[in-house]
Amino acid sequence: MQINIIEIVSSFLVLFAIIDVTGAVPIFLSLRSQGKSIHSEKAAIYSLAILVGFLFVGEQILKLFQLDISSFAVAGAVVLLILSIEMIFGVQIFKDDSTNMEDSSTIFPVVFPLIAGPGSFTTLLAMRAEYHTVNIIIAVLVNIAIVYLVLRFLDPVKKLLGESGSYILRKFFGVILMAISVKLLTSNMSALIASVNAG
Repeated sequence: MQINIIEIVSSFLVLFAIIDVTGAVPIFLSLRSQGKSIHSEKAAIYSLAILVGFLFVGEQILKLFQLDISSFAVAGAVVLLILSIEMIFGVQIFKDDSTNMEDSSTIFPVVFPLIAGPGSFTTLLAMRAEYHTVNIIIAVLVNIAIVYLVLRFLDPVKKLLGESGSYILRKFFGVILMAISVKLLTSNMSALIASVNAG
């Protein structure tokens, strides 16, 4: 076990930028305004389990289904793109199945793809080649603690912003989310096409 503060800080900052839980607050508020519940404890536990699990077995799981990380990232980017369309245009594309499954909003789209999504998966695989695993896990734990706090105190955040502030932020971050999804889509699509042509 080689704990390295520099590796922990570096891993934390990269993951924090990728997960961007503070930037996703308008998305969480949008889900709440639709009457969907988000369980902060379950979201944190599920996200932690998925991220740490993917750190160890993610590459093997994708190979099992004959998938590469680029294909997975493209699929996740499409989901993020649809979410951004819902936020910007106020339409509902995803079927509301919250009555059939209590944790539907917690698992999707909060845990996946917003917290534990293709961006964080790709980042974890890339960091594993550079940093010691224990340092990456510590960085993941700190990020998940922040995720829990943000989700736990959504109501105070909503009161602070107000209805008009939430509406403006939802539209603004909808555009940001769309830009992120397009960037993720185009960058991984080119890698995907290159691998197909090479094969």
